Amino acid sequence: MPITEILEENCKKYGEDICLVEINPKMREDRRITWKEYALMEPTPFVHYRREITWNVFNEKANRFANLLVSRGVQRGDKVAILLMNCLEWLPIYFGILKMGAIAVPLNFRYASDEIEYCLKLSDTDVLVFGPEFIGRVEEIAEPISRSRLLFYVGDNCPTFAESYNVQTMNYSGKFTNVPLTDEDDAAIYFSSGTTGFPKAILHNHESLMHACRVEQNHHHTTKEDVFLCIPPLYHTGAKMHWFGSFLVGGKGILLKGTTPEVILEAVSQEKCTIVWLLVPWAQDILDALDRGDVKLEDYKLDQWRLMHIGAQPVPPSLIKRWKKYFPHHLYDTNYGLSESIGPGAVHLGMENIDKVGAIGKAGYGWKTRIVDEQGNEVERGKVGELTLFGPGIMTCYYKNRKATREVLKDGWLFTGDMAQEDEDGFIYLVDRKKDVIISGGENLYPVQIEDFLRSNESIKDAAVIGFPDQRLGEIAIAIVDVKEEYICTEEDLDEFCKKLPRYKRPHKYIFADVPRNATGKIEKPKLRDMYCGERLVELQNRS
Repeated sequence: MPITEILEENCKKYGEDICLVEINPKMREDRRITWKEYALMEPTPFVHYRREITWNVFNEKANRFANLLVSRGVQRGDKVAILLMNCLEWLPIYFGILKMGAIAVPLNFRYASDEIEYCLKLSDTDVLVFGPEFIGRVEEIAEPISRSRLLFYVGDNCPTFAESYNVQTMNYSGKFTNVPLTDEDDAAIYFSSGTTGFPKAILHNHESLMHACRVEQNHHHTTKEDVFLCIPPLYHTGAKMHWFGSFLVGGKGILLKGTTPEVILEAVSQEKCTIVWLLVPWAQDILDALDRGDVKLEDYKLDQWRLMHIGAQPVPPSLIKRWKKYFPHHLYDTNYGLSESIGPGAVHLGMENIDKVGAIGKAGYGWKTRIVDEQGNEVERGKVGELTLFGPGIMTCYYKNRKATREVLKDGWLFTGDMAQEDEDGFIYLVDRKKDVIISGGENLYPVQIEDFLRSNESIKDAAVIGFPDQRLGEIAIAIVDVKEEYICTEEDLDEFCKKLPRYKRPHKYIFADVPRNATGKIEKPKLRDMYCGERLVELQNRS
């Protein structure tokens, strides 16, 4: 069934229950007020610090926006882009788009003006909804994009080149006669992370969105009583599709606009969160803060927190071992997926399989997996091959890109580009991205394996390994290493530490620097290659 029907059901069953809470710690900091002081005060003067809505209000807001779009001539199948930071308006806008049969197009909040314009054109977007953080970027392209698009602004002090979402939606009814939709109807366009160039537009239908709801709820046994803390950006499938598990059962979601250890633990404590999805850097920061004594667990109420899970990137086993020392009662899960497979859960570890930390797990609810060679033949268990996925959450296509679609969709199977292997128990381990494999002297080096080893060193906060052009070996491995503030670490230290690795896997060089990651926590390998390998490539080309 179309995902919009869940919202209608939640209104019937839980209409006056709080469904979404937005917390903006910066508003509290601007007022120089502590969390505990705030808890003792009337919330009215601080409505911009903590806002909440019920299921009925959620639905009314979605209906008002749907009615506004219809009144402006937006039709079934038209595209409406969302360029907002996480906020209380985000999800009602998304569902308003879906209710009237249009296609939601979430945009990455890190996009520069040219990338915004590129994605609007690529997706044939008819309407852009944007927030105050993006006024400058949208203004740069407002003249060309507004010729054929409607621009709605969410926030105070609407710029002259757009219309006020707040003002306009108030003029429309909170009731809407839903457009008849089927599972096969197009629902949303998401964009690839862009780590290999300009992003591709990924088209999903309503069946994909509904499958994401069922997968998340099934994997984590989400109930109405659970409270889900959502920190990652809603434009990304990972954040929204994890929240979909709560959405399916009418549970409460907390939108937190902050990622520091103190802010996360305060939100879990005060909002009584039971499920928290973290990216690796945030989990690492919490552990480091606990190690330093900057935060103390006894200052927070965390007994109700039952599940911590991580996705979007490989998870170092050493991190989870450290986590369990501080939080021994926590259930843990890791999820694997792509925007092309509607985000998380195509593969998951399973909360009962903590002994398999390091694996991404087995095929998720309703999914099938295969690991194949270059010819598409399934490899023997234990051999490295490309991970492929099959299930109801597979994208329809790359929008307006048949060639790219044919390259990854074959007989209904999605070829992920991730190299993986399966152990004797059927658990899948990621080895690396197919494009990131380093071929050194004829040997395949898988950076993720070397990165995991480096992160097991107590002095290392983060690490990335890339191939560096070498005239003799083709490529050699170099490591970009981010050292924890309280430690001193030298090349000699790391050379000694890496003697535990086979010689051919040892990095030839160490660069002490920050490891750049995108908004979903993935290491930006192309950026690192540009930074550290570009001149070397030119040098070798000149020699030849």
